[in-house]
Amino acid sequence: MAWMIGRTAAMTDPEAARRKVLAKLQGLTELEDAEGLIVPIVIDAILMAESYRGARHQITFLPELTESVDALIRELNIVETTKAWAAA
Repeated sequence: MAWMIGRTAAMTDPEAARRKVLAKLQGLTELEDAEGLIVPIVIDAILMAESYRGARHQITFLPELTESVDALIRELNIVETTKAWAAA
């Protein structure tokens, strides 16, 4: 399964985007080190939110958060692909 929530989809229908994310996160139970992937994302998200609070400049920590999210999605895609292959 491909993972894609574009900016437009997230902005126009955030509830549908949230549901898609929650569906994707169900694969966390299949990951060997889910905590190792999630904790850095939570830390980066907190730091980004704190650094962006009241500021009108480039979002600090956004590259780190993006990298962490990409790693998580990559691992979840592997789980989905493995399940699909096993079912075939």
